[in-house]
Amino acid sequence: MDLVRVENRGTGLALLTIANPPVNALAAPVRAGLAEAIVAVGRDPSVRAIVIAADGKAFVAGADIGEFGKPPVSPSLPDLLQIIEQSEKPVVAAIQGVAFGGGFELALACHGRIVGPDARLGLPEIKLGLIPGAGGTQRLPRLLGAAPAFAMMLDGKPVNAFKALALGLVDQLADGDLLAAANAYALELADAGQSPQVRTRVGRFTTEDRADFEAAAAEAIRRSPKLPNVAALAEAVRAAMDLPFDEGLAVERARFLSLVDDPTSKALRHVFFAERAAGRIPGIGKEVKARPIAQAAVIGAGTMGGGIAMSFAEAGIPVTLIEVEEAALQTGLGRVRANYEASCKRGSLSVEDMKKRLGLIRGAVGLEAAADADVIVEAAFEEMGVKAGIFGALDRIAKPGAILATNTSYLDVNAIAACTSRPADVVGLHFFSPANIMRLLEVVRGAETAPDVLVTSFELGRKLGKLPVIVGVCHGFVGNRILAKRSQAAERLLLAGALPHEIDAAVTDFGFRMGPFAMADLAGQDIGWRVRKATGARAPVSDALCEMGRFGQKTGRGFYLYPEGARKGTRDPETEALIARLSEEQGIARRSFTPDEIIARLFYPMVNEGAKILEEGIAARASDIDLIWINGYNWPAFTGGPMHWADGIGFDRIVAALDEIATETGEDSLRPTALLRRLAESGEVLANVVAL
Repeated sequence: MDLVRVENRGTGLALLTIANPPVNALAAPVRAGLAEAIVAVGRDPSVRAIVIAADGKAFVAGADIGEFGKPPVSPSLPDLLQIIEQSEKPVVAAIQGVAFGGGFELALACHGRIVGPDARLGLPEIKLGLIPGAGGTQRLPRLLGAAPAFAMMLDGKPVNAFKALALGLVDQLADGDLLAAANAYALELADAGQSPQVRTRVGRFTTEDRADFEAAAAEAIRRSPKLPNVAALAEAVRAAMDLPFDEGLAVERARFLSLVDDPTSKALRHVFFAERAAGRIPGIGKEVKARPIAQAAVIGAGTMGGGIAMSFAEAGIPVTLIEVEEAALQTGLGRVRANYEASCKRGSLSVEDMKKRLGLIRGAVGLEAAADADVIVEAAFEEMGVKAGIFGALDRIAKPGAILATNTSYLDVNAIAACTSRPADVVGLHFFSPANIMRLLEVVRGAETAPDVLVTSFELGRKLGKLPVIVGVCHGFVGNRILAKRSQAAERLLLAGALPHEIDAAVTDFGFRMGPFAMADLAGQDIGWRVRKATGARAPVSDALCEMGRFGQKTGRGFYLYPEGARKGTRDPETEALIARLSEEQGIARRSFTPDEIIARLFYPMVNEGAKILEEGIAARASDIDLIWINGYNWPAFTGGPMHWADGIGFDRIVAALDEIATETGEDSLRPTALLRRLAESGEVLANVVAL
């Protein structure tokens, strides 16, 4: 099938239709087809104007990202856009659906743009560690001004058709037949007889605009010092103001090509493809269809349960929030309302939308209120006896075909399912707190969970605005299981000689927003203490602090001091003396550690545990582990996640370090897993590994 269809409409108009479903990506054959068509119709004396349209729901969702890092194939996208822009006959883009990245750059190179009401336009390259590389940084500022164009490219979020028209990004919004409107506008431009050259348009580079841009650029670079594409974007936009078009285009292209080979961009592209891969559930084909979800119920109106209920309401799904006592229910409903009211005060939610969402949340006392729900999410206390009682009752109450989901963070989903006579309907839906904000959703596949329950869980997760990732049953699943290894490594470092502020500094310099000890103080150390006491685990320093009543920020003392309710902790000599005493009691000779040594001792055990998780089949792909840690635990996305980061370190180095640490500490659990040893010997990477 031709990827670009050419139709001479006999009215002086040529219609070029991109047919590269489903998203009409600008792959090399599409670029070649468009270039040939523009040249051919340009030579046709019967053609006065050209319209570029596309089949399907999307105009063009972007360039073919799979070509990045590979030998270039002519014509390049910049070459194609130059051909379009320099056409002596006006070219108009008829945009339905999305025009992202290279698709929007294609539209910007046209002499006119007509959009349908469903159109969305944007340049999201910043999210891939790149900048627009086909003239976007030069053409967009000439339309909007440097400051608003920089803001739009830095944010990477699309604008809808109505905002695009208001900004001047497009010429018309078609309220009827999009092609008819584009055809009419193209002929109108031809009748006007004016030069259609885009680059000669007068830019809006006023003194005020330049000042606004420079201030925004400086702030963006300050906030993202580890993202080279932010500085590159600023440089390219500055070139649009200071240099002739062709010279500015050369600056943009040079910066774009350098970023394609940059490790940061490669990491972010890895995350992009990882999200696509995560949507594929191993062993389940497209023939499996989701169950309908019209009503939901959430059991437990605490912070987590309330957040889950808010997620349903925000997706437009009526939800019943259930508690065992009226007082607890009213407290939970009050917390939900307060969260929405805070959003209204911040301006992120309208009062009308708040009322609509609150109207979808019904409170009830007693599990019988879940009888009509299509999906029931249990968010009760993290104790097996409590959950067993709830699921035993739900087995009697819930209607046939209802999905029974547990939000457990650690417990055995198979044991919970065994409390019912319908284990095929039971699944783990592990939300992360705050549940209405955090994007990650671990979908825990039980031994008997039905395929359509998993498909429904994924569809529901996406409808709730989450990123669903499939995981298997084990203590802590994937995220918390690896977190336990980092926590143990952090305690080990404390006893070996590192201090809390040194470890936290190494972690934040790596790219995390908070270090492990500042985070523990913020969350409340008593939470982890309670879990450890229930499981028999030990964390010598943290346990000792908790025994002294030092739970973190809420008590004013933890690993750090928080005088007079301060949010940022300061070093505490008493904590540091406690750590030194515990080291001495255990016969550990303290020494200093460099930041690189701290990172290795914290993160290599995490990578090792991730490899064990793959060996056991608990995670389907190494990239799934990366997504879980990026979206649930704030691992910096620009490193690609722990497993992708380890690929860049090299497994010979990681294996040698783990063996050294295991020998030094006498902890054989730190010995490299068989998978890591195999990778070290073969030179392979985890990116090629799926569950074994």
